[in-house]
Amino acid sequence: MRNLPASPFTAGAAIAGRRFVKFSAEGTVVQATASTDAIIGVSDSLGAKAAGDIVDVYQLGTHIEVEAGGNLTRGLEITSDANGKAVTAAPAAGASCRTAGIVQGSYVAGDVAEYLASPGSKTTPA
Repeated sequence: MRNLPASPFTAGAAIAGRRFVKFSAEGTVVQATASTDAIIGVSDSLGAKAAGDIVDVYQLGTHIEVEAGGNLTRGLEITSDANGKAVTAAPAAGASCRTAGIVQGSYVAGDVAEYLASPGSKTTPA
């Protein structure tokens, strides 16, 4: 495997190696368990033996800062409001929106929010 940069997180529970992970709290990750989980990356080959251990997580993209235009919750996709500020990507039923990435913490309007750049789109079923 190539030498990719990893970000350290605290494990919220035991995590097997090379598994998808999601946020469970600020700075804490657990193993993903469903297709609806907001996956933020993949655990390294060692994983974490128990809650409280440090686990390295590989995340694609670059960590970037943007001003929050409203409340943001870690692990959710973000998009732009009318002023170019970050808001939660929540298109209306039957609609789609472009996304900039996944927010890495919880923030309120006016905060400088860190997010993982991973452009995409999101559609809400009709």
